[in-house]
Amino acid sequence: MSDILRAPAEIKYAEELDWLESIDDNPKPFSWRLSPKMVRLFILGSERSDGLDREISQKWFGDRSFVERSIVTLASDRGLLLIGDPGTGKSWLAELLSAAICRNSTLVVQGTAGTTEDHIKYSWNVSMVIAKGQSRESMIPSPIMTAMETGTIGRFEELTRSTSDVQDALISILSEKYVSVPELDSDSIVFAQPGFSIIATANSRDRGVNDLSSALKRRFNFVRIPVMTNRKSEAEIVRFRTEELLRRHQIELDVPPTLLDVLLQSFADLRASAAAAGSDDEKLESALSTAEQIGVLEDAILHSNFFGERALTARTLASSLVGSLARREPEDLAILNKYLHGVVEPRGKKEGGSWPEFLEGGRDAIATLS
Repeated sequence: MSDILRAPAEIKYAEELDWLESIDDNPKPFSWRLSPKMVRLFILGSERSDGLDREISQKWFGDRSFVERSIVTLASDRGLLLIGDPGTGKSWLAELLSAAICRNSTLVVQGTAGTTEDHIKYSWNVSMVIAKGQSRESMIPSPIMTAMETGTIGRFEELTRSTSDVQDALISILSEKYVSVPELDSDSIVFAQPGFSIIATANSRDRGVNDLSSALKRRFNFVRIPVMTNRKSEAEIVRFRTEELLRRHQIELDVPPTLLDVLLQSFADLRASAAAAGSDDEKLESALSTAEQIGVLEDAILHSNFFGERALTARTLASSLVGSLARREPEDLAILNKYLHGVVEPRGKKEGGSWPEFLEGGRDAIATLS
């Protein structure tokens, strides 16, 4: 695992999964490796009332009902569509569900404008076709077809970014649970095995790009993942991801709780400003998601470790925030500048602490980008 840049969840948490599987005597649907109760426990973490001999870490932070509805959907014949704003943890939840249910979260199709029907069905090894003709051996199954054949979970990321032709191909797979291969004379149908399902994700901000047809919507159960608004839960997510970053890079650097509070408050302020804005020009292009908050902090930590004094400062944090969120020139810079002068400056005068240094770092970053 040490040689993998980013280990999938089934490898990263292999020991936990092995242990949970060894003690799991609850009924399991189809070919699931864990029961629904244990899948939920793996994702949301253990509590004292569970009476386990060891602690299971919490890996996804959100409402328990979202996880339970997702698990129930996957135990049925319907697909699961996780929909929400960028950075709400849709893909991470999909990965954790796949890892817990079938110990394979890597059967993924990435939806783009260039995704074709071949990407969700099959293609051909051209050299083998020339040498021996079309056969099952010369066919290259897509991740979705592989999931069908093995009775596991296939994932489709950013479903609404793929074209209507690709989406229509999914309707047949979700409805009929088989793929026909007309190029073959025999063995020309690939049937889905028990346990097969699809977890798709969709960005709610992509509405209108390639809207889902009514027919495809009927094949999915929707689980809407809202933007995290609970300050305590968001702090836990940011802290959890930051600790992972520090371990991965073997960095020994302290993140003062006061600076984490500054980051959380800054995003809360900017979200409130965006909600009150009268037009898109008055809003940052950033979704101001928890994921972007983690990105700002990671950027600040790495900069402090490699180019700073190996200590995170409010100045570096402000510079990372401006650099990460200022994507349009001059609109975003103007919004951030207004925030610094209208909110951060008065707060610094009133509360002191890290806010004056945060203000200076933000001003310097804007001046550099202007």
